[in-house]
Amino acid sequence: MDLVRFQNYIDGAFVDTKETYESINPSNGVPWAVIPAASVEDVDRAIGGAVRAFEAPEWRGLTATQRGKLLIRLGDLVAEHAQELAEIESRDTGKIIRETRAQIGYVAEYYRYFGGLADKFQGAHVPIDKQDMEVFLRREPIGVVAAIVPWNSQLFLSAMKIGPALAAGCTIVLKASDDGPATLLQFARLVEKAGIPKGVVNIITGYGETAGRALTSDPRIARVSFTGGPATARHIVRNTAENLSHVTLELGGKSPVLVFADANIESVSNAIVAGIFAASGQSCVAGSRLYVERPVHDKLVEILAERARKIKIGDPLELATEMGPLASSRQRDFIQKTLADSVEQGAKIVTGGRIPPGHEKGWYFEPTIVCADENVVPCIKDELFGPVLSIVPFDREDDALRLANDSRFGLASGVFTSNVTRAHRIIAKLRAGIVWVNTYRAISPLVPFGGFGLSGFGREGGLEALQDYSRTKSVWIRTSDDPIEDPFVMR
Repeated sequence: MDLVRFQNYIDGAFVDTKETYESINPSNGVPWAVIPAASVEDVDRAIGGAVRAFEAPEWRGLTATQRGKLLIRLGDLVAEHAQELAEIESRDTGKIIRETRAQIGYVAEYYRYFGGLADKFQGAHVPIDKQDMEVFLRREPIGVVAAIVPWNSQLFLSAMKIGPALAAGCTIVLKASDDGPATLLQFARLVEKAGIPKGVVNIITGYGETAGRALTSDPRIARVSFTGGPATARHIVRNTAENLSHVTLELGGKSPVLVFADANIESVSNAIVAGIFAASGQSCVAGSRLYVERPVHDKLVEILAERARKIKIGDPLELATEMGPLASSRQRDFIQKTLADSVEQGAKIVTGGRIPPGHEKGWYFEPTIVCADENVVPCIKDELFGPVLSIVPFDREDDALRLANDSRFGLASGVFTSNVTRAHRIIAKLRAGIVWVNTYRAISPLVPFGGFGLSGFGREGGLEALQDYSRTKSVWIRTSDDPIEDPFVMR
């Protein structure tokens, strides 16, 4: 089979690179595409294009309303091409087509939202404490943005960066992950089709040590927006230190879900299954730590184990498939080792924990449930990024909070209870940027997204995100026609 060839999108042109590599289909372990690997010189050209575009009248001369219309047009094109993009993402990352199609369809709403927000993001008049002075604040774009996204949900995660950046008037160089970047490289064709001026959006892929380092350490970059893991984030912070670039970090999590005995167990089980086994658990908000009040612990474990065993594993492009493979063999190896270490330290695998029979080709792994008595085993402490649910019982509300907050991460969390006063007490005490009550994994472009601790800092989504891509300019205007007083004349 001939491999599909992709190109980088630099300064309004689709370009080849000297170095390429093959992308492997996670469902069968077979190469399916040839991916460009950007060099330092390629990165330099992309940044140069973004710098030029930032000052060019084709972009800088547009009104906010005109920028917004371009973003709305881009959103419409994403919706139009959702099926095509979904098939590419499923083939490149192993996510099931039912999920990629629905998610990419919703990605369009992010571009429409930020497009509509572009001309509604305003400065302010300051009622200054001085006579004969008018002061107002202008909101201006921060400059050229470097955005880096991981392999999971790249089209969705990039919309959370491209949308507010362009709405604010910035230009952007977006580096896709070297794993599974094909969807974003294909999306670049929609950027061109939308009529966005050349150089405003540049989309490249390549390795972190070359392309990533060159991008994040360049003095022309005003802001770096990164989604990924803490280890890479530390490198990025070091790379930006010399230039004092602004940084936003969204670093994943180890999200706790608290279930009290008065919760609706059927509703809970549906939410838990969706929260941990959707996308094969490869989601930054995956509800991977489940804390259950002891009276319903055994019953819920039994229900969830039965649900996990019935999940249909298979080809991600088949509509009947409910869970596809992991995105890489190294991720599966890491999960298997962590589970082995956890069992050695006292955890018990209730179901799963192995490669599913009949799926030896590709990087499949069974939906897995692990029970433990405390937060001491590796599968509870470490982000596995896979379909592994760890369950721990608790007796009192303060125990549940202690267990939930016993983590270096703090992105998402869930609370299931019919007691509204209890829910409000817990909301106030959970150390997490997102709290879902009696639901899980709900998102919207209108709502800020981000976490605490090792889950990073800064927010994406909502009006708050637009502030990160702009800065305030204070303007003072003296309104008196009288001469300014001589500063050396004493009165």
